[in-house]
Amino acid sequence: MKKSIFIFMIFLSYFNSFGQHVKNNMDIRKVFPFYSRDVILKESWLKQREELNIIFLKSLEPDRLLHNFKITAKLPSDAKPLEGWESPKIGLRGHFVGHYLSAVSILVEKYKDPLLTERLDYMVDELYKCQQVSKTGYLGAFPDSSFDVLEAKFTGVWAPYYTYHKIMQGILDVYIHTNNKKAYKILLGMADYVINRMSKLNKETIEKMMYTVDANPQNEMGAMNEVLYKLYQISKSSKHLAIAKLFDPDWFVEPLCRNEDILSGLHSNTHLVLVNGFAQRYAVTKETKYRDAVFNFWNILTNFHVYANGTSSGPRPNATTKTSVTAEHWGLPGHLCNTLTKEIAESCVSHNTQKLCSYIFTWTAEPQYADSYMNTFYNAVLPVQGCYSGSYVYHLPLGSPRNKKYLKDNDFACCSGSCTEAYAQLNSNIYYHNDSALYVNLYIPSIVKWEEKGIELEQDSRFPKDSVINFTISSQQESQFVLKLLLPSWSKGVDVYVNDKKQQTSVNSAASYFVLNRTWHNQDRVRLVFHYDFHLKSMPDNPNTFAIYYGPMLLAFECKSEVILKGDTESILKNLSVSNFKEATFQLTNNNNNYLLRPLYDIDQQSYGVYATIRNY
Repeated sequence: MKKSIFIFMIFLSYFNSFGQHVKNNMDIRKVFPFYSRDVILKESWLKQREELNIIFLKSLEPDRLLHNFKITAKLPSDAKPLEGWESPKIGLRGHFVGHYLSAVSILVEKYKDPLLTERLDYMVDELYKCQQVSKTGYLGAFPDSSFDVLEAKFTGVWAPYYTYHKIMQGILDVYIHTNNKKAYKILLGMADYVINRMSKLNKETIEKMMYTVDANPQNEMGAMNEVLYKLYQISKSSKHLAIAKLFDPDWFVEPLCRNEDILSGLHSNTHLVLVNGFAQRYAVTKETKYRDAVFNFWNILTNFHVYANGTSSGPRPNATTKTSVTAEHWGLPGHLCNTLTKEIAESCVSHNTQKLCSYIFTWTAEPQYADSYMNTFYNAVLPVQGCYSGSYVYHLPLGSPRNKKYLKDNDFACCSGSCTEAYAQLNSNIYYHNDSALYVNLYIPSIVKWEEKGIELEQDSRFPKDSVINFTISSQQESQFVLKLLLPSWSKGVDVYVNDKKQQTSVNSAASYFVLNRTWHNQDRVRLVFHYDFHLKSMPDNPNTFAIYYGPMLLAFECKSEVILKGDTESILKNLSVSNFKEATFQLTNNNNNYLLRPLYDIDQQSYGVYATIRNY
């Protein structure tokens, strides 16, 4: 009886949800990101970082990526199995393929690369063949009996829904970015499989499946809610909305609505991606509960759990697994000094924090979120890639002395996948627009094409090492629009010139926008000149433990021992100086020691430290 009542409630929710969507179909966004194809990266050090990622993606053989899918579907495969987290006996096998599909589809949309285009089409065709074998819509690189174990024991298998989500998201991205119709068929089948499974479970079973409060929970659901809400926005099928809602656990969303900090002890990336799903639910249904949960979560995370560079995750207060002793969890609110292990700031967390920040910015167009995004971009995301090898790190330690521990190309860990996506999207979220305004949120050499206005905006700089940014407007005819240039919170001042004429500016202690509302002509020029200075970001629980910034750049000491300083913060700021402007190297003289510092994203193989501590005893 319970089961039949629950099934009836699901189908009833189809129609209730559909009616609510019709009533609330106004887009909540105040600004919109440009399509990936409309933003071109110019030659620069960032473009070189993207190219390192492309080299890695091209090195991967499609048949090896497909091997576990074919074996699971009992189709022939002579390919050599992949290693690491994609090896045949690992529960998460198939997850990296999802990341690969997402990253490659974005690159294919931007560059139309013949090799990547051919490989993407081939993989979709082969995955479609694998799915057809199942007759149920299931597509995976592991047997779907893993879901049976999860539904019966709520543990004992390694996160089948996490992996299923990655594959679904990869297939969805292929459809979104390349309009591959077969990919959409695969996606619909995968969704039907989930609907069929979940319709057979009662409410209590589903709640237990999604109760993920343990250390490193094996029942991690991934962002199933997010991908299903995105599918609903395309399909407009009420069954997709209903099944997406089942992946929004009440135990997590309800306290967040009440602005309760329940993050301590939770596995960071398990729950961060759920909030990204809540953001998509609000975008679809306009339910204020989910909006409040998202805003409250962001404020709680930002005010009490993040390091100076905007990312989080570290040791669990009650460590019950080997990993939770050092990594992947949130700790006590505002207590970060004792968390600086060698395995903090997981790369997946940085990537998904960025994603959440960009969602909120589209709703609000408020500069504080753009400011936060910029900090995370330069100081949490860019430092996770090797400057020369293109290899990625799982964790970004911020204590001293530390080293970046690069993943091998055949590790295929979760962060390998997240980073391949992040570095395929380096042209994303630089620019936003609405009907009347163009927002510039990142200073990256690039060209944006605003087709509705018939204009192109070209940006040139060596930012952040150089504080001068130049823009040129190209337009066939004069165009009226507002240009909004982000003035981040670190800026001690800025000079703005339009066609070499200096504009009147003012300095704010918080992030803001400099607004140029005018009629623009072909080859109009704008120049920004930021005023950089040194500033410190202290730990919330100890003002004498701090990170050092120069303008937007988080600096790292080149050191082989713990960074212990004498004096006070004022004297430390006074004794910081620039060694080489072009190379962005810096010097601190303290207690008869001369320290060399450089941006964290420039640190590669050398031993380093980010947080320093004052001890005058």
